[in-house]
Amino acid sequence: MCGRYVMARAVGDLVAELEAEAEASLELRASWNVAPTTDVPIVLERIIDGAVHRQVHVAKWGLVPGWAKDPAVGVRAFNARSETVLEKPTFRAAAKARRCGVPVEGYYEWKKSPDGKSKQPYFVHRPGGELITFAGLYEWWKDPAKEDGAADQWLLSCSILTMPSPEEGELATLHDRLPIPLDPEGLAEWLDPENKVPAPLLEAALAEAWELAAEWVLDPVGAAVGNVRNNGPELIEAVAL
Repeated sequence: MCGRYVMARAVGDLVAELEAEAEASLELRASWNVAPTTDVPIVLERIIDGAVHRQVHVAKWGLVPGWAKDPAVGVRAFNARSETVLEKPTFRAAAKARRCGVPVEGYYEWKKSPDGKSKQPYFVHRPGGELITFAGLYEWWKDPAKEDGAADQWLLSCSILTMPSPEEGELATLHDRLPIPLDPEGLAEWLDPENKVPAPLLEAALAEAWELAAEWVLDPVGAAVGNVRNNGPELIEAVAL
């Protein structure tokens, strides 16, 4: 599962690391406590004038399919299970044609205490602080209440794909779900806008995910991260247990 994460990179740094492009007006708010329904950066590829362009956009975290009557459905669709994503009406169209990457600097997960009375938050990240890019989906939703041409007529939203956690190792003790990471090669394949057959792409991503996640570091952090109103670099500082 991924329900809270960190993304504090500047636009220029993010674009460079993802080998992408972005509009000069794109703004990203640094956040050490990103929560569902907030605006997050995503990377996707589009075919423009016959050429593939990799772009960074800002999307609402929580997928709103084009057929939805209300954007509130996105509240329940910030994660998509790999086992059912190709069949679920909310996700299956996006899986075929609107796949994206969701870059993060790490994410938070809560581990239950042995007595089950409390939970200890952990910050999960790569050892050198490099980006992790999760497999994701995106959608465009047209607001019927807005006039054609209105600046806010279209809502861009996204979801992060998850898979079962490995049966052994630290991640297995943390949560039974794991967001699916992609390496650079896997990201290129996942984003390919000309590939409309998602099953092999998902299978390839799943085959590499546990190996990529094996290098992640799990740092115990303070309880302050549990409140979405708290936001600052102190949230990812490791604490002694």
